[in-house]
Amino acid sequence: MSERSADNEPSSSPPLPPGLASQSSTPASLPPRALFWLKVAGIVAALYLFVVGVGGMGHAFQLFGANFAERVLMATANPFTGLFIGILATSLVQSSSTSTSIIVGMVAGGALSVEGAIFMIMGANIGTSITSVLVSIGHINRPQELRRAFSAASVHCFFNLTCVALLFPLEIMTGMLARLAGVSARIFEGVGGMRLSNPLKAATEPAIETIAWIVRDHPILMLIVTVVLTYSMLILIVKLLRSLVLKKLEYFFDTHLFANWRRAMLFGVILTFAVQTSSVPTALVVPLAGAGILRLIQVYPYCLGSNMGTTMTAMLAALATGSNIAVIAAFAHLLFNVIGILLVWPVPAIRAIPVRVAEYMGELAYRNRLVPVAALALIYFAIPAVVLLLIR
Repeated sequence: MSERSADNEPSSSPPLPPGLASQSSTPASLPPRALFWLKVAGIVAALYLFVVGVGGMGHAFQLFGANFAERVLMATANPFTGLFIGILATSLVQSSSTSTSIIVGMVAGGALSVEGAIFMIMGANIGTSITSVLVSIGHINRPQELRRAFSAASVHCFFNLTCVALLFPLEIMTGMLARLAGVSARIFEGVGGMRLSNPLKAATEPAIETIAWIVRDHPILMLIVTVVLTYSMLILIVKLLRSLVLKKLEYFFDTHLFANWRRAMLFGVILTFAVQTSSVPTALVVPLAGAGILRLIQVYPYCLGSNMGTTMTAMLAALATGSNIAVIAAFAHLLFNVIGILLVWPVPAIRAIPVRVAEYMGELAYRNRLVPVAALALIYFAIPAVVLLLIR
């Protein structure tokens, strides 16, 4: 009321400059349809720059030369080193899509073997659940909500830990994932799928060459610029898609999308593929679980679908590099998640393990609200760091 009367009465304060006045009215005057298409254009541009960043990382590792590649290969030759590097690196960037894209770029640039990449990808699957745990800590002042939210966050983590416990020793003994990925990549190439990489590479090559020219082919600068570009574009894609899609879908989760485990798993695949990261879709359900809207048994298959959906980012990155060995690494990521689900989900006794552990962790958090903080510090940072120091 006072603001309205102040506008009508003569005021001694000067009016806003024309430039500021037009800026303040622009968001309100922009039509919703125009804003929608502006966001779509932003997503397309961000996706293009993401592919440029991934291709640029492979170019950067090539600039380091053969000696650098040999040092990195020796550092990741130990499967345990690769596993815990994957956990720690993904925990730091809070996105398995980012870390696996970087891994694919290293494979394409010759800085990492497929075998080393597989163990790092296993670690990345564990590290990606850190975002959900961070979100669950937001309920720390409400013990009942914290119990449900931390259980929902923990089920993703402990499913991935179960898969690693099953497949890590199997891969060391047999090399199964590496061999199956090689066969899959050859089949993919035989049906012409590998040709998809050619137009992508042709479209991104000028931008990669421009970045290399700007940094004067300095490998460290090239790597920094392309890693920052890749990570920034993933953040931008997530934010734009979230503003377009996720808020409208929250109300339909319980009654439609999570009606049964098949729908929940499929929705996890589709949504994660759409936003190009598993961190946001899995973290999104944590507050819903904390509020009692979703049950743990509904969140569980959704997280499994999200694991499969996030492999599409690495596949896109591999196609962008045009490297057959990078495609093999991307298929290894896909196969790890698919085989992990096939080993765990059909067997009730094994399928129940992540749920029971998650429920137990929720009860611990209900009794002591520092449990999620301690779990976050130990699982994602302290244990990987200590193991890496001991191995080295």
